[in-house]
Amino acid sequence: MTDIYRRLDVDDYFLKIALVVAERSTCRRHHVGAVAARNKHILSTGYNGAPAGAKDCLELGCLRDELGIPSGERHEICRAIHAEQNVIIQAGLHGVSIEGSTVYCTHTPCVLCAKMLVNAKIARFVSFGKYNDDAFLQLFGDAGIVVEIKDRPPSEISYLD
Repeated sequence: MTDIYRRLDVDDYFLKIALVVAERSTCRRHHVGAVAARNKHILSTGYNGAPAGAKDCLELGCLRDELGIPSGERHEICRAIHAEQNVIIQAGLHGVSIEGSTVYCTHTPCVLCAKMLVNAKIARFVSFGKYNDDAFLQLFGDAGIVVEIKDRPPSEISYLD
């Protein structure tokens, strides 16, 4: 059987969707996308960018770059809301609980996002990219959140006409 007939597994499916969500990012450093799913259904999506209605880094430039702040440090300087934060916010705005869900994200979370995901009571976190901070591992371990780091899914879209 050729690859064109191979069906994506569920994790690759949602990771590819997270990649598309990341294309909406307004960050000049990292495009990050997140998808919360449960029972093979999307509950919420989020990407990193400025608060709704605010000017973003594409317009104003990156404060962190201007100040020489390395990745993983001084989060409060950044204009952006992280993708994981937005996946939680969007779920809340639409009255959807992400408790027991899997969050698929293009990067592993910073410790601030990890704390929020623990309190949102997610069950699993799946990623292929690595953020510059591993503090989330202990936190997720203590909370019983399963972490899976997978290979990046292929970028091409394959389908039959």
